Amino acid sequence: MSNVVVVYHSGYGHTRVMAEAVAQGVERHSGSTCRLVAVEEVERYWDELHRADAIIFGAPTYMGSASAGFKHFMEASAAFYLAKPWRNKVAAGFTNSGTLCGDKLNTLLQMAVFAAQHSMIWVGLDLLPARSAAGCFDGQLNRLGSSLGAMAQSSVEQPPEHAPPLEDRRTAAHLGERVAQVAQRLRQK
Repeated sequence: MSNVVVVYHSGYGHTRVMAEAVAQGVERHSGSTCRLVAVEEVERYWDELHRADAIIFGAPTYMGSASAGFKHFMEASAAFYLAKPWRNKVAAGFTNSGTLCGDKLNTLLQMAVFAAQHSMIWVGLDLLPARSAAGCFDGQLNRLGSSLGAMAQSSVEQPPEHAPPLEDRRTAAHLGERVAQVAQRLRQK
């Protein structure tokens, strides 16, 4: 059993869809619980974040970086940085952008460095990149080929009900389940 919190920012709703998929993955792991916390509400949940076994970060990638809303959350965590309440907690991340690349790796790197600054243990995505047959992924996980975390691409013309694609949502769920498993293993030691 593990207690996981997903802290995310979503400007247009697509990253929220990813956060919900991550939470579903966490809860697939027997006995694990997950709380979704939008960064706009994080002030009410600091204590819950401090008690969690794992924290999964999520943000859209805007202009090659995490969104300003997510950065505000990161900066607000400086208030307890010296106390290290997140030390040895499991961390992971996911991001979404409107284009296939969108420089999403930079956002995941930003999250991993942030986790390291809080003395957390980063968990990457344990999936090989999907293999495309003429541009078709047929439901394969890790469509965008990330190792550091889950990536998604949402066509900006599509509402969150239709984007990101199923493969990206399933990849996010896989990340959530993996984090719950790793957090449980570390908790048992």
